[in-house]
Amino acid sequence: MPLERHELRHRDGRRLLVYGDLRGSLDGEPADGGPDAASLHKRLDRLTDAWIAVSPQRNTRPNASLATGPAAAGCPFCPGGPEVPFSYEAAAFENRFPSLVAEPPAVPADPRIAPSLGRCEVILYTERHAGSLATLDPRELARLLAIWRDRSVELWADPRHGFVMVFENRGEAVGATISHPHGQVYAFDQLPPLIAGRVETLARHREATGRCLSCEVVADDLGDPERAILESEPFTVAVPFAARFPFEVHVRAKRHGLGRLGDLDDPELPSLAAVLREVVLRYDALFGFELPYMMVILEAPPGSSDSHLSIEFTPLNRTAKLTKIRASVETATGLFINDTLPETSAARLREPSIESRVEAPVPKVDPD
Repeated sequence: MPLERHELRHRDGRRLLVYGDLRGSLDGEPADGGPDAASLHKRLDRLTDAWIAVSPQRNTRPNASLATGPAAAGCPFCPGGPEVPFSYEAAAFENRFPSLVAEPPAVPADPRIAPSLGRCEVILYTERHAGSLATLDPRELARLLAIWRDRSVELWADPRHGFVMVFENRGEAVGATISHPHGQVYAFDQLPPLIAGRVETLARHREATGRCLSCEVVADDLGDPERAILESEPFTVAVPFAARFPFEVHVRAKRHGLGRLGDLDDPELPSLAAVLREVVLRYDALFGFELPYMMVILEAPPGSSDSHLSIEFTPLNRTAKLTKIRASVETATGLFINDTLPETSAARLREPSIESRVEAPVPKVDPD
């Protein structure tokens, strides 16, 4: 079935994509002048050769992290709020408080300063204020994967973008200011430093051995049942061998050539939906509450054929009450110190008995 999508425009020019039934319009919406992008720019850290995005207006973002209930008063993502002023099934829109924009303001003629070119979008999983990847019903979860694929494919198609990343920050502990189930997608005009480092490592390994390093990491995960979390034919699901955080989990594509969301075939899509749901269910069962985490979907950059699609979860908790803090050594040097054996973390995550269910087919994007 096709992925039903409707495109609307806020009066400030930002695009709103409504997925599923269209139940309203933006007619009568007050004009607010749009995002304040005048101060957006990037600055070069010359000692690390890394660009830093500067976005002061993000300090004015709304904070509805403590709002509760199926429709929370004050939540900008609930129906009737400023982003989607009507009932909806799922939606995506250009961020009102972006770090990167498609038409960035001009910057001074200084080699240390560059325009903040890119895109920042927000993806709303459901109109319900409460919920997560673990509580979406099969149809909603299938649609969400189709939306991720839709946004990823479109943003990768823009030649100005060097990297596209779908991600989710769940919970106030990892910086989420709104508890409504949502994620984001950023498009960058160049490879971020850590991604560039991965690409270089894959290339060096290919040149030295003639083999794909991602395939070898997949084989390592398959060959180490102590680190495995669950079984999935298209993916490995394991605590990584050199995990930086106590309950870090990586979902890796087994198939060489499956580098992006757009490369997923029909059987792989529902398998991925089931895997993501189970990982989040296991996190929630670990300490008996919705575990805050960061989730990133890492897709293959242009020319990096050895990059396998990878969905990486990073919770900060090491116990129910204690979180991992990146202190001086880790922050200054990048040398992470993990005080938990990855094999022990995996065993803890395997313990809960998780309810299985039949997943819905993932809708396809209608090319027409």
